[in-house]
Amino acid sequence: MKEIKIIVAGVGSRGMGYARECNKSENVKVVGLAEPRSEYRDPIQEECQVPQENIFDDWREMAKKEKFADAIVISTQDNMHVEPVIAFAEKGYHILLEKPMAPTFQDCCTIFEAVKRNNVILAVCHVLRYTNYTRKMKEIIDSGVIGEIVSMAHLEPVNYWHQAHSFVRGNWGNTENSSPMLLAKSCHDLDWIRYVMDKTCERVSSFGSLFLFKKEQQPKGAADRCLDCPANVEEDCPYSAKRFYLERVSEGRVEWPLNVLNAVPDKENITEALRNGPYGRCVYACDNDVVDHQVVNMEFEGGRTASFTMTAFTLAGGRETTVFGSKGQLIGDSSKIKVMNFLKNTSEEIDTNAGADDITGGHGGGDSRLMKNFIEVLKSGDASKILTGAEVSLESHLMVFAAEISRTEKRVVEISELQ
Repeated sequence: MKEIKIIVAGVGSRGMGYARECNKSENVKVVGLAEPRSEYRDPIQEECQVPQENIFDDWREMAKKEKFADAIVISTQDNMHVEPVIAFAEKGYHILLEKPMAPTFQDCCTIFEAVKRNNVILAVCHVLRYTNYTRKMKEIIDSGVIGEIVSMAHLEPVNYWHQAHSFVRGNWGNTENSSPMLLAKSCHDLDWIRYVMDKTCERVSSFGSLFLFKKEQQPKGAADRCLDCPANVEEDCPYSAKRFYLERVSEGRVEWPLNVLNAVPDKENITEALRNGPYGRCVYACDNDVVDHQVVNMEFEGGRTASFTMTAFTLAGGRETTVFGSKGQLIGDSSKIKVMNFLKNTSEEIDTNAGADDITGGHGGGDSRLMKNFIEVLKSGDASKILTGAEVSLESHLMVFAAEISRTEKRVVEISELQ
């Protein structure tokens, strides 16, 4: 069988993960990397044995070469997707694109048009569609045991420390530098709701705000950096960077998220990062502006409805969903699904063995299954097997953009307004 060759642009946490998944796959080889930070790029180069002539600081340098692979993984920052998609689509590369597609609807359309014009495959990393849990839920719904879906309630519990790490101190805390919270974190979820509902969304309304992580909420006497905070203030703060990061170092837990602070996350390097880097800032003294809680109401074709809640203020657990059908009800927690049938008055619980639904657990196994699916498509050439292609991803992104318009303009938004 022909060897599939893949290159990666952006070797951060996501890019590393996808490169490693490629490296595990039979007849697949990572043959090029583009990443300005050598401390993150070099270990993956060594692990995947990528030749030095195919190592670049910038994806633009990689794009100048004659086509030397079948596909590219683009895992640059949210607002850095459009240019590389166009450049590599025009060279005939198939593309695995980290979500979200882009921070604006216009840019999403540009990506859509680029891949269609050049007749290349695009898969967007909406990994939740690929989990065992989702597959089983769809199978149950399609069997008719709960009748037609009438409504749905879905919760994304972001987790208090994940919010502080990624969406306050981290790369996705500021809309100007990345994208709105709903797009950066929860386009997964609106896409998943659309997939499970299997109907077109027609209108949305949304409310949300930045409630906690702002200057006026900073405790009296707190310092702007956690290492400088008085002990009596720091000990009462659940968002203390000192406690969160340094305790993990002491316990030997040095993978994500510590390797975001430094490629060699030992006590000395992490302490230095907290002293001088963005992750040592007080959560009440950052440049963040994304919401820390948001609700979205959606009306689908035929009058079906769904509600979505994203909140930072949770401790643990996976996404939770209740699907209300005309003949029954489903309750799921990202691993187990409880199926209730009205006609028989029965209840059954199914364990899908999905695993931890967080970034370190691969979103319930979705990350690895997405990559396996993409590789299978590259080998077979059958793009119909992609669950998150350009067209369906554009539709679910529309839902997100409509929700953001609703939230900021305080009105119900018709999806047709954006089309």
